[in-house]
Amino acid sequence: MDLRLTDDQQQLQQTLRDFCDNEIAPHALHRDETGRFEDGLIGKLAELGLFGLYVPEQYGGAGLDVVSYVMMVEELSRACAATGILVSAHHSLCVDPILNFGTEAQKQKYLPKLSSGEWIGCFSLTEPGSGSDAGAARCNAVLKDDGWHINGTKCFVTNGGEASVVVLFAVTAPDSPKNRMSAFIVEKNNTKGLRVGKAEKKMGIKASSTTELVFEDAVIPKDALLGEVGKGFNIALATLDGGRLGVASQAIGISQAALDHAMKYSQTRHQFNQPIANFQAIQWKLSDMHTGIEAARMLCRRGAWMKQHKRPFGAQAAMAKLFASELSSRVCTLAVQVFGGWGYCQEYQVERLMRDAKITELYEGTSEIQRFVIARKLMADGAPEA
Repeated sequence: MDLRLTDDQQQLQQTLRDFCDNEIAPHALHRDETGRFEDGLIGKLAELGLFGLYVPEQYGGAGLDVVSYVMMVEELSRACAATGILVSAHHSLCVDPILNFGTEAQKQKYLPKLSSGEWIGCFSLTEPGSGSDAGAARCNAVLKDDGWHINGTKCFVTNGGEASVVVLFAVTAPDSPKNRMSAFIVEKNNTKGLRVGKAEKKMGIKASSTTELVFEDAVIPKDALLGEVGKGFNIALATLDGGRLGVASQAIGISQAALDHAMKYSQTRHQFNQPIANFQAIQWKLSDMHTGIEAARMLCRRGAWMKQHKRPFGAQAAMAKLFASELSSRVCTLAVQVFGGWGYCQEYQVERLMRDAKITELYEGTSEIQRFVIARKLMADGAPEA
């Protein structure tokens, strides 16, 4: 397994880095202050083909690989974590399940517009009464003559404000523990009885919309079913595996930005007649940050490589997400410490990065859930040989 970027991937990385440095990073603080994406940004992302990076060309995508995808999310998140999750949630949580579980008709209908950025996608699983216990969901879908009737409230929907397409999970067989839930593709703007509810005010990633979706006898077509009836929980779990690689990449991008800022500041900030980068206490912080980032990046690329080659990657995605997200909080804390009192002020970027980092430990499954996934795989495989 060679995890080095190919020449084509390196070229894509440089193109993305130039775009991020010139178009995204300069306005990251403004996005944080206003809580929204500036007009035209989504169009610029679409022009680069970033909303369908590994979608096959036959469906309007760029036809690239999953390693390129996680590298892209890292570069976007290094510039702005809210922009990174906009693209990641769209791709991993909406495009991916349609690509993997949709009928050919569904793929032909949705993937070209999702890949072009004309439509933004979201994923709706969590409810106010069921966070990590997704199987306890209560939002229900009942099949009638005119279609599926949906009632219930979903929360914490990333891209809920911008999205045109929702991958929704609702209870279709409440008395069947193993086949309780089904998945659906919902066209948000064309569904009566569906409205966007409360938009959450968050600690970080403020430009990324996080909303409720409220279904009040909303009716969707019978062919809106994604996959088989009763297989929604399986689809959700498979989708979240890919989403965790996206969040791991987001966390790595945030960490890299924090290290970049800390490095630059430590070389220009003078105390005791010399740059603080000369002090061992600062050097050790920077060394620990860099080492952790490299390790997280390799874990993430390994998971992406396994996904690309159709190998089971759930545990690898969980390890990447767990390590990268917890590392990101530590790295950003160290970066603030390098800045001293200035790191606590909004004038410098590390304050924002520290707030952005925390969410990576929470969504796409908390750190506790990742440990559960890893332990379950470990127990199933048995103890590794010495």
